[in-house]
Amino acid sequence: MKGLTVNPTSTPGTGTAYSEARAASPEVIVIGEALVDVVASADGTVEHPGGSPANVAYGLGRLGIRTALLTSIGDDHRGRAIEAHLQRAGVALLPGSRTPGRTATATATLAADGSASYDFDIRWELPPVAPASLPKVLHTGSIATFLAPGAAAVRTLLEQSHRECVVTYDPNIRPALLGSHAEARTIFEELVSLTDVVKLSDEDARWLYPGLQLEDAAARILELGAGLAVVTRGSEGSLLATPDVQLVVPAVRSAVADTIGAGDSYMAALIYGLLARGADGLAPAVLETLGRTASKAAAITVRRPGANPPTAAELLADLPEDAATPDDVAANAVA
Repeated sequence: MKGLTVNPTSTPGTGTAYSEARAASPEVIVIGEALVDVVASADGTVEHPGGSPANVAYGLGRLGIRTALLTSIGDDHRGRAIEAHLQRAGVALLPGSRTPGRTATATATLAADGSASYDFDIRWELPPVAPASLPKVLHTGSIATFLAPGAAAVRTLLEQSHRECVVTYDPNIRPALLGSHAEARTIFEELVSLTDVVKLSDEDARWLYPGLQLEDAAARILELGAGLAVVTRGSEGSLLATPDVQLVVPAVRSAVADTIGAGDSYMAALIYGLLARGADGLAPAVLETLGRTASKAAAITVRRPGANPPTAAELLADLPEDAATPDDVAANAVA
């Protein structure tokens, strides 16, 4: 897996000029859909900017990482709302991201426990463009990697970039938008071969690999070429696996307003941790820190409505000052 040794030093900011400065030299480029979450609950209907890749970009911006997003949003009021939302976190839109027409939506219906089910109105097209320069990390995932015709453009960008920067991938499976199971798994596995880090939920893993234990699904992802496979398991914590070790990190308890964006906050904090990990690679202690930090980010997010991830100050203030001890890591590590 390609090394990352530079700690992030950027400071959060806002506004168009700040976003354009970030676009000139982003640490992370995110490729994928941006849409509006229309959230229906017993209390009424509200709208939030969303889309898994856009949420990850926003989460990274909130954490002070120079971030740019390559997406497709319409020239309507919802598209403008998404752009303003991203700018408030200092996230820049790359050229080609604004297109004529309407902006995609996902209608999320909340259950009593805060969990959400989704109905999508989305068309995904991406012009054949490439970033002017490659970042330290290139992230993609979700609908953008499966839905034609835009998925082909995403794959092309990964093929052009994966040897030059760290590639992270979250499939964020939405069965209602996919073709057959066999077709979707083929797309997923072909993309895994172009990535370094794959994060998926336990629901994603069970849909992709029915009948396999989560540990075996993670092992399959590593066999395909990823250097790190992460499986989130809700209240049961998360599994982080490399070819050398499997480690389970407990979940962080939290009151739940809703679960929208929790996985995306986890992903953003995971990338944040990868950028900050220094020269220790993916040693067990590093994996423990990555998992604990990402779990904290998700816990903060579910406490408040919508995809509202933490800032770096909130995340660090909410983390215990002492990292896991070597004995803790050893107890959770499986050779």
